[in-house]
Amino acid sequence: MKKSMKPFWWGLFGAGGAISALFIPVLLFLNGLAIPLGWVEAPRDEALLALVKHPLTRLFLFALISLSLFHWAHRFRYTLYDGLQLKHLNELVAVLCYGSAMILTLFAGFTLWNI
Repeated sequence: MKKSMKPFWWGLFGAGGAISALFIPVLLFLNGLAIPLGWVEAPRDEALLALVKHPLTRLFLFALISLSLFHWAHRFRYTLYDGLQLKHLNELVAVLCYGSAMILTLFAGFTLWNI
């Protein structure tokens, strides 16, 4: 009997959804409203760079980006599968969705490593 990868992908989907729902609204509020409107003082470039260079911040950003990408990939795959009835292209859609999430995760890791 062939082992299914469904639990793995559903786990990434769930983790990505939870992490995205918790942290992306806060980051959007701070960077999109609070700082531009002057409600919060904008951090200096040196302080922001020091924050991003910290290993825990890099790990947090990597987890946020990669899990959000896999959440998107899983949701988009099943939107195409169920919504557009592309059941005959299931394997191709899965490879394209998860493959693009993996490639973008590698790019995010490379970028965070080189900051």
